[in-house]
Amino acid sequence: MIGADAMVKCLEKEGVKVVFGYPGVAICPFYNSILNSEIESVLVRTEQNAAHAASGLARVTDGIGVCAVTSGPGATNLITGIATAFADSIPMICITGQVNSELLGSDVFQEADITGAVESFVKYSYLVKDVNDIPRIFKEAFYIATTGRKGPVLIDVPIDVQNAKISNFEYPEEISLRTYKPTVKGHSQQIKRVIKELQKVKRPIICVGGGVALSQANQELIEFAEHHRIPVVSTMMGIGIMPTKHPLYFGMVGNNGKPYANRAMNEADLIIMAGARVADRAISQPDLIFDNKVLVHMDVDPAEIGKNVGPTIPLVGDAKHIFKDFEEHDFYCDSDAWVETLNGYREEMEPKRPDHPGFVDPAKFITRLSEKMEDDAIYVADVGQNQIWSCAYHVVKNGRFLTSGGMGTMGYSIPAAMGAKYAIKDKQVIAVCGDGSFQMSMMELATMRQHGINSKVIVLKNNYLGMVRQYQHFTYKDNYSVVDLAGSPDLEHISAAYNMPFFRLTSMDEMEDMLDEFLKNDSACLMEVLIDPMDLV
Repeated sequence: MIGADAMVKCLEKEGVKVVFGYPGVAICPFYNSILNSEIESVLVRTEQNAAHAASGLARVTDGIGVCAVTSGPGATNLITGIATAFADSIPMICITGQVNSELLGSDVFQEADITGAVESFVKYSYLVKDVNDIPRIFKEAFYIATTGRKGPVLIDVPIDVQNAKISNFEYPEEISLRTYKPTVKGHSQQIKRVIKELQKVKRPIICVGGGVALSQANQELIEFAEHHRIPVVSTMMGIGIMPTKHPLYFGMVGNNGKPYANRAMNEADLIIMAGARVADRAISQPDLIFDNKVLVHMDVDPAEIGKNVGPTIPLVGDAKHIFKDFEEHDFYCDSDAWVETLNGYREEMEPKRPDHPGFVDPAKFITRLSEKMEDDAIYVADVGQNQIWSCAYHVVKNGRFLTSGGMGTMGYSIPAAMGAKYAIKDKQVIAVCGDGSFQMSMMELATMRQHGINSKVIVLKNNYLGMVRQYQHFTYKDNYSVVDLAGSPDLEHISAAYNMPFFRLTSMDEMEDMLDEFLKNDSACLMEVLIDPMDLV
């Protein structure tokens, strides 16, 4: 057995079914060895999308995604995908090939210090120097990526190490790292402090973030909120943890959130931030929002607690465990009047959109699409105006809502949807993007075709980089700079080139029938939706 065989064997031991990647000489031994396993290799068309596809798979399976690329530009192209996963705490193993060990540091062809380059964007990184360390390193990497605050781990393997003979392959059954001991259970005294406060306050609210989904605590959160009649809002990454139409869910907070959700945060007398950073996109003025109220900050990562605002009660631990611990105590929240108040705000403050005759209204389109999608469908939003419309108007039933929240990476939706659909073939998966973000990853239509991945793609087309144009509209008084997408391809011809069914929606009158036809088609499809270039979120 050589090092490359050992790498594949480690993946098999961890139950990996697929590796997304792009080969090159420095990773060829690994890709040669993988031919002798049951693990499938999916060839993406650019390395960044290998990480996005692995991210999509990890998120819908509550597991871990794996990608593998070559050295030099292959590895550096992967960085944006790694940074995207790190910002949203998505567990991934990123394998990179590297030049011969004795050549490291000599600036040879396709050498890049990838472990140094990704230092800010990984939980940990390894440069493998001894072939006999491969089993231990892989075991540690999977453990680090999937425990505590989850995230990507990089393993850089020189080609000579991949080709070296391993003296004795023995995969560790367990791992214990002296300097890495993540806290899972919440502190019992802190939980009692929270309960004491909940019994006193009249206007409690829970703000959920992506950490609740990552800990697979959706059901525990819902049961806790229902049991104690506590209303819930979410950050962008927390969308879908509670069904959109649940009577206790009041929408997304933040600059682009629901006005009544932000008002609920402002008027609450106790806020439980669960699995959410107190970050600028959700909480732009934390000192103002949290002034004169009890703040409980629950997070598995102690570094997040107190980073942007000091909590009244810090609660370190995994959300699933903590919500279960809460339910071991019998207590009462007097919040019925507060819930009724918020219901009134919801009716009064629902935003009204102007009509855009001659175009498709993206808000109405996304809502109707959501209603027609299957109950457990997976909706993947890209970045830009399409993301904000998706957050505001997509109706999550019992499915998933995925997007790039922390990094805001354009081009995320198509490869992430591809990874999600590969993992869960029997579920409906739809990527919604703008015509700018579509062109950042449209090459992955070839990957979808090659591997029979039948996710669907919707392009909201306005011929602009819409979010930047909107910013320039307000900030620079319509002095637009480098946002015109003139020269974009004809999507009907793009569809034909990839042998995909194509749909073009130009008016609201056609929407019902075209959506029905689009959704009932079992193959990968592309739909172009023409929206007003001057529309605003």
